[in-house]
Amino acid sequence: MIARVAVWEPMPDDDRDWVLDAAVGVPGVHAAYHLVDPATGNGLSVAFFENEDAAVAARRAIVKRAAEIGWHDTPHPAPVSETIYEVKRHV
Repeated sequence: MIARVAVWEPMPDDDRDWVLDAAVGVPGVHAAYHLVDPATGNGLSVAFFENEDAAVAARRAIVKRAAEIGWHDTPHPAPVSETIYEVKRHV
């Protein structure tokens, strides 16, 4: 299992359910969370995948959905960083 952690400064404050909805139907996607610090607006996007292929498939689904809803028609913040981790232990 792998995890992708993206750091946002700030986390986009629009309705981000479309991202989770795009990823949820992809085989090998285990969970995804958007975490926001209410004091700063900064946040983390944390997602868990069975393997790298599932992470790539989820990214493609999100990019496709972004195009469908016109996400890139207006400027939005991008993550400051994105890191892939190998999950060593989980419950």
